[in-house]
Amino acid sequence: MTGNKAVAYKEPGKVELIDIDYPSFKLKDGPGVNPANVGRTVPHGVILKTVATNICGSDQHMVRGRTTAPPNLVLGHEITGEVVEVGPGVEFIKVGDICSVPFNIACGRCRNCKERKTGICLNVNPDRPGSAYGYVDMGGWVGGQANYVLVPYADWNLLKFPDKDQALEKIMDLTMLSDIFPTGFHGAVTAGVGVGSTVYVAGAGPVGLAAATSAHLLGAAVVIVGDLNEDRLKQARSFGCETIDLSKGGPAEQIEQILGIPEVDCGVDAVGFEARGHGHGAKEAPATVLNSLMEITAAGGALGIPGLYVTGDPGGVDESAKKGALSLSLGTGWAKSLSFTTGQCPVMKYNRQLMMAILHDKVSIAKNVNAKAISLEDAPKGYAEFDAGAATKYVLNPNGYLN
Repeated sequence: MTGNKAVAYKEPGKVELIDIDYPSFKLKDGPGVNPANVGRTVPHGVILKTVATNICGSDQHMVRGRTTAPPNLVLGHEITGEVVEVGPGVEFIKVGDICSVPFNIACGRCRNCKERKTGICLNVNPDRPGSAYGYVDMGGWVGGQANYVLVPYADWNLLKFPDKDQALEKIMDLTMLSDIFPTGFHGAVTAGVGVGSTVYVAGAGPVGLAAATSAHLLGAAVVIVGDLNEDRLKQARSFGCETIDLSKGGPAEQIEQILGIPEVDCGVDAVGFEARGHGHGAKEAPATVLNSLMEITAAGGALGIPGLYVTGDPGGVDESAKKGALSLSLGTGWAKSLSFTTGQCPVMKYNRQLMMAILHDKVSIAKNVNAKAISLEDAPKGYAEFDAGAATKYVLNPNGYLN
């Protein structure tokens, strides 16, 4: 039996490399697995040998102990891999194909999937619509920060790269198709970014930088990125963004210094529920980003909200925040006729087009998010550095493809 090592959440602040079973085409019990999924057969699935699998800010929420994730939950929803086994129900995907795996697990059969709402598939998570690999309350599908991983509904879910050699040459860019590039693009699209737009992106982490990259790709005139972390703001400036330092105060006045008016056409929240306030030494204040975006987005505009918000946060600042209930100035949004789009990005809505942009040199997403390959054994170090604010997107290299 082929060995399989994986990165697992152990306790708040700690991840560890553990041995796990090689995947099979039948779901087993384990940490976080919904009992209704145990014993489920997956003849429509494939087993991938992982080419690249990335550390995500959403993983960090779990690792910080800010969710109800159980110990030994195998992490990783950003997966690119080579097919090494196919189930008997797989028709079009073949052994040897290198593919991107959308982080949303989707059946392709339900009403939502048929309407391209693959982030809220009705058939893969018994708890609620929507599922993902290696994530709490998402059905218990084993994560991909491992040597090997099972992908269900492979003909539907997998995005096959057209040329293997070309894919490996551009793999550091293509690995971003599993999540952050489509997620950032979704944030920009749902915020209404178009030719000549002025855009404010809250957060200069990898998703924020992907949203800023996407805004440029969509033709924005000015892209402004706000954060408290100067290293991450420097990374945003490296590809043509304006930046504002939120440790010096709120965004409105600083936006006015750039644009001449204290508002933008489009706003993107790439921060989520662990948001902090503005000013030096700002404390956590989870509604800050949403309220400030409503303040600085022009009337009739839109907010794209790819930043994660949860229904259970043990570390919330108060009892309301622990249940995901935030003190929003909804009246501001209503009075300004603002539109809001929340939830998981439906990756399959965008990933093929973004793949083509990468393959034909229209965008350099790996450079823009400062992607760095590290070994699977170095994952705990990567998590620690990312949590400390490194302006880096860590890409795990479990099987040596990135050498």
